[in-house]
Amino acid sequence: MRSTLDLSTAARIRDTAINLFGEQGFGVGVRAIAAAAGVSPGLVNHHFGSKDGLRATCDERVLEIIRDEKLRVIRTSGPTAMLNAMAEVEVYAPLVAYMLRSFQAGGALAESLLEHMIGDAEQYLQTAVAEGMIKPSRDPAARARYIVLCHVGAMNLAMQMRIQREGKLDYRAAIRDLSDELTMPALELYTHGMLTDSTLFDTLTEE
Repeated sequence: MRSTLDLSTAARIRDTAINLFGEQGFGVGVRAIAAAAGVSPGLVNHHFGSKDGLRATCDERVLEIIRDEKLRVIRTSGPTAMLNAMAEVEVYAPLVAYMLRSFQAGGALAESLLEHMIGDAEQYLQTAVAEGMIKPSRDPAARARYIVLCHVGAMNLAMQMRIQREGKLDYRAAIRDLSDELTMPALELYTHGMLTDSTLFDTLTEE
């Protein structure tokens, strides 16, 4: 993480906050975060200035982990890295919970998180193009936005429906179930496409 914070303490506070925000939502207070991290509320404010400052740092960390993991998989030849990531998908549960809580809460910070996710997606998709893993796009920014909105929207809907059925959500189990259900159809769609010809696309893109 690009930061001047004292990572021995600040990172512990940040990571604790990511977990608590994901579990309880953004109504959780600084005192509860401080208690869970084993520090005083004053120390939280010392490092982050305010609860919004802490949340912004949490956003940065979540984005960093996603970006680094995507680039690691892209830059590893063969399917091994992707298969390993799929096998360990449960470890991303706190990040998914945090992101969904943010989007549900809405507001400027949620919009900022989404826009940063889209910007990062454009960068790692372009890296994948350069690595020869995916085809170039006529509009890389639009493609990145579409993919992120589809994935975030689908995950948000799936998790909300599961919460309605089960009450308190076990994000680890939910992410595993969603991965098992959607990985193969997603790979089929991305690998082989769906339309049998390009007539509609060609018509819409005619000058």
